[in-house]
Amino acid sequence: MTAIGVIEEIKHLPRAEQSRVIQFAMDLAREQQISGIQLVALAQRLAGAQNPAEAALFREEIHRGFYGE
Repeated sequence: MTAIGVIEEIKHLPRAEQSRVIQFAMDLAREQQISGIQLVALAQRLAGAQNPAEAALFREEIHRGFYGE
């Protein structure tokens, strides 16, 4: 099943079940965030990156670590 399919299924759930799905998604995102120490280490690696592709990966990882998936 695709994400679009899952979203469509969620739209048809009763409100109480939708609330459980929302809470699950929030908990999952919170678990995937990284610590401040890890963010600093990534920022330092980003600052030292010589390759633009490598720098882009560090920026993406910092964004994901700060905001979650």
